[in-house]
Amino acid sequence: MVTPKRELRRILAGLLLFSAAFGYVEAAVVAYLRSIYNPLRAQFYPGNPGELFPLLSLQQLQSLGPEHILRLKIELGRELATMLMLAGVAFTATRKPREWAAAFFICFGIWDIMFYLFLKLMLNWPASLLTWDILFLIPVPWAGPVIAPILVSLSMIVCGFFMLWREYNRKPLHLTTWRWALILLGGGTIVLAFAWDFRNTANGGTPNPFHWLLFAAGEVIAVGAIVTSLRGNTTAGRRRL
Repeated sequence: MVTPKRELRRILAGLLLFSAAFGYVEAAVVAYLRSIYNPLRAQFYPGNPGELFPLLSLQQLQSLGPEHILRLKIELGRELATMLMLAGVAFTATRKPREWAAAFFICFGIWDIMFYLFLKLMLNWPASLLTWDILFLIPVPWAGPVIAPILVSLSMIVCGFFMLWREYNRKPLHLTTWRWALILLGGGTIVLAFAWDFRNTANGGTPNPFHWLLFAAGEVIAVGAIVTSLRGNTTAGRRRL
């Protein structure tokens, strides 16, 4: 008979294996993309080869030919497919919406951290945790120092693991509607911190200082909603006793 703890270990092992391997695939794709992008960028910014910023603007890409606009559209589709794959494997491994959310948090966090680890091994990039990266292009460019998405990923892994552990130990974390709303609000605030300067970066500007205050607010709101839910569940359990 398969016990809940053994089942949890099996699911966590599968999520870890998929997410780590997918992180390698993502890093390999980025390595290929940079081999295409860097020579194009050097035509406009010859002074700093190998850097990401300033980004090529849409007008600059158009001046290079229609095939580069097509590549941009393909890249947008790849980013969307990446999120769907992470969501899909989390859906396959779980049974309930709470479990799916927890598994997705774990998958996303491991994938993101392994992506940066493999990029460091492949390209010796980023130079430091404060190196700026372009994170997503949907719906607008997200940018920030590498340490920021890593902090988000660590938060997602810890919260996701704890939520899933509670589910398989028959102590589910009952998140109320308003707490789910706070999690979404916190996540949206973090996204806003990454996209705050998008007009500047999308038009070929050098990134302005990262909005750490907005980022921290999003982290506190989202993680705080889960932590306070835990305290509420614990208090309710004691009252029942």
